[in-house]
Order: sequence, then C-alpha cells, then structure tokens
Amino acid sequence: MNIQQIKYFLALAGKLHYWNTAAEMNITQSALTRQIQSLESELGVLLFERNKRNVKLTPAGKFLRDKWEVQLSEIEYIHQFAKLIHLGESGTIKIAHPDSISASIMPDILANISTEYPKLQVELVQILYENQHEFLRNYKIDLAITRDINTVPGIKSKKIYTDYLALVIPENHPYQTFEDLTKETLEKQKFILPTIDEGSSYGYIIQQLFNSFDFVPEVYLYSEFGSTIIALVRKGLGIAVLPDSYSHHESPGLRFIKLPFQTDLYLNWRADDHNPILSNVLKLIF
Repeated sequence: MNIQQIKYFLALAGKLHYWNTAAEMNITQSALTRQIQSLESELGVLLFERNKRNVKLTPAGKFLRDKWEVQLSEIEYIHQFAKLIHLGESGTIKIAHPDSISASIMPDILANISTEYPKLQVELVQILYENQHEFLRNYKIDLAITRDINTVPGIKSKKIYTDYLALVIPENHPYQTFEDLTKETLEKQKFILPTIDEGSSYGYIIQQLFNSFDFVPEVYLYSEFGSTIIALVRKGLGIAVLPDSYSHHESPGLRFIKLPFQTDLYLNWRADDHNPILSNVLKLIF
C-alpha cells in the first residue's frame, strides 16, 4: 500500500464513479480498477460495492475514507513544510473568510501579501461557521477570519478589525437614520437574518440590538449567505441586519443604516503550526 493508492481510493470515494475518477486522476479506468483491487487485497477488506450501474462505499470503506482524509492532509502538510521550511516565501496559504469582508478589508490584506511575497499563492475559501475549527485542525485551511470569539483549545485567535452592524433596507424604505427606529415600527417589519449557531458571539450582538428595543423580530427567512440576504432585501421580501462591511459591495437599490453595535473580526490559526509561510503572513497582518 502506498500514498498514491490511498489518493486513488479517496478520489473514487468522493465521486463513486470509475470513469470520472480515472479521468480526474489521469489514468485509465482499468488501471484505477487494478489499484483499488490491489488495495482491497492487501487490506483484506472490501472497500466498494459494485454493480453495472452503481458504486458505493462499504462500511469499512467509509471508515477508511474518514480516517485517511485527515491523515493524508497531515502527510501532505508535512511534505510541504519540509520543502518550504528554509523559505517561507513560496507555496500556498489557504484563508477562510466571511463574505461580508470580501470588498472591505480583504483586498487590503491580499494586496499587502502580494506586495511582500509575490511568489506566494493565496487560496480563498468560504466555509460554514460550524466547520471552521475542524478545517483548521485538519489542515484544510491555514487561517480563518471569523466574527466569533474562539474557545477551542489548540487554536490561537487575535482581533484584527472592528466593524458595525447595519440595517439593510430597500432604497425607498421610510427609515432614514438610526433615530427613526422604534419598537413600534420595528414590530411591523419582516426580517431576513443570518443563520446563527448556538453559542455564537456574533449572534449575541444581533440579539443585543433587538433587546435594546425590547422586542422579538418577526423573522421571515434565515440564510447562511449575506449575498443571498441582500438579494432578498432588494426584492422587497424584508429588511436585514448585517455587518456594515457589506456596504462596500455593489448594492444598487439598497441603503445601509449604520447601527451603534460593534462586531469584531478575529484571525484564527493553529497554535502548534510552525509553517514559515503562516508565520510570515501573520507578521504581515499584525
């Protein structure tokens, strides 16, 4: 058994289609079949159930997929680290960030990285809140910018920016300033809000806003994606509370009323990660 065989297995476990997997891995379908059969023979377990129409993982295959995905990521990280340990100026760094800052602070951060380390490749991803720390621990990302305070052991966190909440409304909405907001008028509004996970410090700030007016909002829709929420507000389906940084996006037909409620942004990374690329980027940001 070798790493390449494990890669073939994981690729097939993801696609569950021999022809498509073979094309992606740049080998013939028969070669892929031989590699999988060889792996099954060496392990003494059946990894896939096959018939003429379907391919699916066996229970043993599912177990090995879940374990090998993590272990392979760690092995690849170790190899990358060994190659770049004397440089720290080339390679790839993966950064997860909320959509809200795509047009506010992210362009400045990326411009600084590009200027200082022109050979460094930056990969930007957006992931769900509940997956952020898992992705960090499993080396699927290197940095995560979040609006929630980190409480997970092994993850370091530092505040990098302070934003404000904003009320997002259609251009013709009667609200003009924060002073126009009252309990009576807010109770007449339909709200479209971001999905908030239990224990989220960002969700607590939004709740503070509503508590300050002593009312519970009528929530029409929830969404994980701010861009979706903005589109729904533009369609006239309700009003929203989002970070003020969304005002940097192109948002015709909408207005943003800045609210006196701060929402901080935190940079998170693995405490035991000594990758020189990560160290260089952290020094640049801080």
